[in-house]
Amino acid sequence: MKRRAAATRSGRPCGGRVAGPCGGRVAGRSGGRVGGASIGRVAGRGRYLWQRVAIFAVVGTAGSFLFVAAALSSAWYPSGQQAPDLSTPKGLYDAGCRYCHADDGRGVDLSTVAFNTPLPDFTDCSFATREPDADWFIVTHQGGPIRGFDHSMPAYNEAYSDEQINMVVDYLRTFCADDRWPRGELNYPRPIVTEKAYPEDELVFTMGANVDGPGGVAGAFQYEKRFLAAGQFEVFVPIGALQLETDGAWLGGIGDIEVGYKHVLAQSLDRGMIFSGNLAVKLPTGDADKGLGTGTFVFEPFVSAGFGLPRNSFVHVQTGVELPTNTEKADREFFWRGVVGTTFTAGRFGRAFSPMVEILGVTEFEDEQTVNNLDLLPQVQFTLNTRQHIMANFGVRFPVNNTKGRPTQLIFYLLWEWFDGGFFDGW
Repeated sequence: MKRRAAATRSGRPCGGRVAGPCGGRVAGRSGGRVGGASIGRVAGRGRYLWQRVAIFAVVGTAGSFLFVAAALSSAWYPSGQQAPDLSTPKGLYDAGCRYCHADDGRGVDLSTVAFNTPLPDFTDCSFATREPDADWFIVTHQGGPIRGFDHSMPAYNEAYSDEQINMVVDYLRTFCADDRWPRGELNYPRPIVTEKAYPEDELVFTMGANVDGPGGVAGAFQYEKRFLAAGQFEVFVPIGALQLETDGAWLGGIGDIEVGYKHVLAQSLDRGMIFSGNLAVKLPTGDADKGLGTGTFVFEPFVSAGFGLPRNSFVHVQTGVELPTNTEKADREFFWRGVVGTTFTAGRFGRAFSPMVEILGVTEFEDEQTVNNLDLLPQVQFTLNTRQHIMANFGVRFPVNNTKGRPTQLIFYLLWEWFDGGFFDGW
């Protein structure tokens, strides 16, 4: 919700708008005789007053209409220069956007506009591709404040129709011609456990607690940084406290730190599909005696994919293996994960909610047997602030089989798409 913004959200259009007419209302009085005057005389004066108001309204509306027509045509253009063709995407951009964003989409010099907010560069694919068309439409339609941006980005909902705004967004997309950058439409909501295929600039804090069985509280910080068009580096730092036995002593500390690299291998905006490969390594930084680590290096190659479905629904899938360098300290594992969910908003432009269900399967290859475990994790992600780059997710993970010794867990995460602004921006 992702990404996840200057005068607009690091790539949303801004520009001028010709304001339409507005006016007040002359309040009349009603009643009987006033100071000895008859009802008929007061009513006559009232009719005369409203006639004058009606005449002024007609004249004012006509004048405003002529002003708008002139402003959108020859009034803004030097003699001999043709006015934009408002039936084309470029013409709509020229009429309402280029005075701030320039002909090439890089933004004009701030000395030529009446504000100091930096203007985005639409030719910079590193941010121009991050947000879906829907987000660009919202900010163009409602203005910057609808997503916590500056008022210098006005609303176009009175100057342009929805169809015309979509045409402007289509034209803005032409400034970034490098199709190696995955579009924001492929950035589906993040589940709690399953790894997304889309590369991100995020900081996520996750915390979980056991509901039954031995006590356990675990947390983790995950930092993700995009690299070039299709890559992402990440660092995962777990922390926790747990009881090895019910009513036993609590042990805590840092777990096995994980570092990894993700790369997009295939993507299709038309099909709503993105596919990535990842290689991660768990470092033996946790205390194995306290149950906070394995005591050995573990390599974790996996692949993940995301798919868009009708009605704002989506699917994530992930599968991979864990390969310890010392199988006496840690078991080899094969894991698979799947997610299905949907997104809806509070009103047309309000807060986003994404309920989803994760199915988590793992096969552990122990010395003398193979153990298959299956968990379900229903959850809901929701945006917290106006800019929608701060999100939270609550879920409950419970075992489906082999329930002995496998507790039910309450899990929560707080997500910050830091590329889209500071943590306290856009509230």
